Amino acid sequence: MLSRDDVFSELGIGPVWRLREAPTAPPTPDASPAYDWEQLADAVAHCTKCKLSTTRTQGVLGVGDRNADWLIVGEAPGADEDAQGEPFVGQAGKLLDAMLGAIDLARGNKVYITNVLKSRPPGNRNPEPDEIAACMPYLLAQIELIRPRLIVALGRFAAQTLLQTDEAIARLRGRVHQYQGVPLIVTYHPAYLLRNLPDKARAWEDLCLARRTYQSLAPKS
Repeated sequence: MLSRDDVFSELGIGPVWRLREAPTAPPTPDASPAYDWEQLADAVAHCTKCKLSTTRTQGVLGVGDRNADWLIVGEAPGADEDAQGEPFVGQAGKLLDAMLGAIDLARGNKVYITNVLKSRPPGNRNPEPDEIAACMPYLLAQIELIRPRLIVALGRFAAQTLLQTDEAIARLRGRVHQYQGVPLIVTYHPAYLLRNLPDKARAWEDLCLARRTYQSLAPKS
């Protein structure tokens, strides 16, 4: 059985570096509507609030433990996710699963995975501001329903959307932010890491910071 170090060695991740703490960002106002899970799933499945509804195969709400401690937020569904209706099922999903496994987590076990956008942008292009605005109530509702103890934002769009900032991800990662009183850790999106192997070491730093932050928290009430 591979150890944690063996897993990350196979993924090309180097040694753990010293982690830095920094002041937190201000919380984001909660504007989410009142949904239960059934209502939310139906709203995403039949959403026509932006142009992506005309090009997607299906809305992708999310997957995992609905009472999760960890909420993982990515950018948007890709082609595999659009086809299967589940986030992070392609190569980036395999890497995400390995990353979670390396800190003793697993998809669906105290972990819920979703994206800022619930519909795939054509050609996997970047999300547009009106698309993010249309989908944001769904993400806010998920946060309200799950009440996570820790949020991990994967990539620039997830981090900038949740923190309401235009700072580069390189400046946002490596420190603990706050979202409505919930610790939020920023790291690179797995799809980016597949193209930029040297940054896997930095992603490992961020995972260690997330685990250490989680371990310092009081149990979920």
